[in-house]
Amino acid sequence: MSGEQTIRVLIDQQTIAARVTALAGEIKAAKLQNLLVIAVLKGSFMFAADLLRALHELGVDLQAEFIHISSYGTGTVSSGRLNVLKDIDSPVEGRDILLVDDILESGRTLAFAKDLFVARGAKNVQLCVLLEKPGHRAVQIEANYVGFKCPDLFVVGYGMDVAHSFRQLPFVGVVETKG
Repeated sequence: MSGEQTIRVLIDQQTIAARVTALAGEIKAAKLQNLLVIAVLKGSFMFAADLLRALHELGVDLQAEFIHISSYGTGTVSSGRLNVLKDIDSPVEGRDILLVDDILESGRTLAFAKDLFVARGAKNVQLCVLLEKPGHRAVQIEANYVGFKCPDLFVVGYGMDVAHSFRQLPFVGVVETKG
């Protein structure tokens, strides 16, 4: 019999909101042109929505799109095999692209997406992640904008899940089992 599960808050809602606002300021300062923000689904949806609103508040002109790339399925460890489950509809040729994802860990997903948009003719592809786990890179890639360094824990909440649970939490947390 499994024990009782609780969620320990790792990064609270107010801290996330303040950092998203700061990230929007950093992105605005980069003066990206003909900007297409592409949120990597599913985990980034809450972060991307908040970031897009913060960019709007700062007067950043952009278009938004979504790509669904999966390497997890229902597990907690990446399979390493990447599949584009939903592609974007907008042209990227000659544009500045900002890829937004929940977490940069192995780097495979963002490297795959970056290479995809460079091959399609994007002028510049930058990466913005809510969380970064620097000790787990399988490929050489760095984010241009990082919300928080993340300890080596499996995190949930603020869009991130385990087997499609806990996405709705307004904070980043860790599932702990007691008993």
